[in-house]
Amino acid sequence: MKKIGFLSFGHWTPSPQSQTRSAADALLQSIDLAVAAEQLGADGAYFRVHHFARQLASPFPLLAAVGARTNRIEIGTAVIDMRYENPLYMAEDAGSADLISGGRLQLGISRGSPEQVIDGWRYFGYVPEDGQTDADMARRHSEVFLELLRGQGFAQPNPRPMFPNPPGLLRVEPHSEGLRERIWWGAATNATAEWAAKLGMNLQSSTLKFDEGGLPFHVQQAEQIRAYRKAWKDAGHTREPRVSVSRSIFALVDDRDRAYFGGSEGEDHFGYIEANTRAVFGRSYAAEPHVLIEELKGDEAIAEADTLLLTVPNQLGVDYNAHVIEAILKEVAPAMGWR
Repeated sequence: MKKIGFLSFGHWTPSPQSQTRSAADALLQSIDLAVAAEQLGADGAYFRVHHFARQLASPFPLLAAVGARTNRIEIGTAVIDMRYENPLYMAEDAGSADLISGGRLQLGISRGSPEQVIDGWRYFGYVPEDGQTDADMARRHSEVFLELLRGQGFAQPNPRPMFPNPPGLLRVEPHSEGLRERIWWGAATNATAEWAAKLGMNLQSSTLKFDEGGLPFHVQQAEQIRAYRKAWKDAGHTREPRVSVSRSIFALVDDRDRAYFGGSEGEDHFGYIEANTRAVFGRSYAAEPHVLIEELKGDEAIAEADTLLLTVPNQLGVDYNAHVIEAILKEVAPAMGWR
């Protein structure tokens, strides 16, 4: 395991039991947690994107703010739902946030998951072309976005511009060199993982995937990663790809941990994430550190990946989540080969 980061959904609830009661709380605490995680030595601060929900949504102001407050940690998403995105505007936002951070963005994009409203992307002004699905639309938006990140000019300049233009066709600005190689695809199936490999994207695999054979979650996820790596090699890419997996992992090291998560360790379960889509949901891990180490060593997908994202219970507050991250980094990660 080369890198360990955290993944926050940025939930907020106007409830006395929540430490995160408003959108402002969710955003500002996300920045503070990224700063704390960097100080603890974590490698990444990643954020989920959900629309029409009391969760983090528009990611680029947050990513830019984290970039301005930190110096080393990777800053990413897992994932941006490309059904909702204008690829040109997104390329501008991504370029700006990446330059502010000094080239530390790691953007996870995907077709997205079922949302809070029916066909929410329609409210954002996007409709699939005739004969295509919303997933097709997401992939088309993604392909346009990837092409824009190459930085090639494509737009005809005005012969009488307000400001002088460089020669030739124009590209969207600002352009951040190298960002194209730091785009990840969140894949729910083996086929979309292989598609991402062909396009030269890194791979993100979360705590669920579509069921493709009934095997345990970590076994199916490991098979997905191996299929991805084969497709990458077959595509002839010269650089080494990166692969991340997400897990809910809690080291029980004090009474707070035992109160919150003692006895919550579960098993994989199967269910329907959409009407006709059977999925397998990965288990959570919660145990004393020495037990966790042995359990995690048996997780085939973690062994296949180079990056582990720890999903954090953000509504328990910055201090407690920093403690959760620190416990894993100090008590568990070294035995897993981290650093």
